[in-house]
Amino acid sequence: MIEIKNLTKSFGDLVVWRDVSFDIQDGETTAVIGRSGCGKSVLLKHLNALLYPDEGNVLIDGRCVFELSYSELRKVRQRFGILFQGGALFDSISTFENVAFPLRYFTEQTEDEITHNVNEALGMVNLQEAGMKSTSELSGGMRKRVGLARAIILKPDYLLYDEPTSGLDPKTSDEINELIVNMADSLDITSIVITHDMHSVLEVSDKVAFLDNQKLSWFGKTEDMKHSENQNLLEFISASEYQINSKTA
Repeated sequence: MIEIKNLTKSFGDLVVWRDVSFDIQDGETTAVIGRSGCGKSVLLKHLNALLYPDEGNVLIDGRCVFELSYSELRKVRQRFGILFQGGALFDSISTFENVAFPLRYFTEQTEDEITHNVNEALGMVNLQEAGMKSTSELSGGMRKRVGLARAIILKPDYLLYDEPTSGLDPKTSDEINELIVNMADSLDITSIVITHDMHSVLEVSDKVAFLDNQKLSWFGKTEDMKHSENQNLLEFISASEYQINSKTA
């Protein structure tokens, strides 16, 4: 379980948010939503101590990540898989080698083991035949899927998704949403999804954290979101749904 306790973060005079607290239960998918600049990605980077707060703690299985030694933190970070917004692939190497990279860097697996595990991960994202392709040959949706295969290759406990459907057409977005759900179910993984896409939120998440006005403005079950009395949340949902409808009209 990830426990976020009283986090406060500023960059100079700019306050990102104050006193943010909520828990992410094992096996659940939590969506973090809010306007651009509200600190969603900043929050994501605190979960594995890529950023440190001004105040507060992040506990993973009861241990504060900000108090770990370098070697301990390195082990904790290997429990996280990350799908970056742009995929963050290495264009100078093949799709296969992109997915194999964490295995070569963090493990002592043999070439046969690496080949088996990479092919298995590519199969899970429906890219069995793409291993030898250059990443420059891949579409945006395929790059996201390769990034997801790389994110799961070390069999992490937690998957962090940073705007997984950003820049994708509706059909490809649905394919990514389906993969997020499948990963959570088949790997029994805990997922945190940063997104503006309310359709994605409704499709993949169990709970929602809404960041607004420099604080955690609402947190609860996805099914309860539209019945909230939080006016800013309702306006955010309404505006997001209007944009979705406008794009598909």
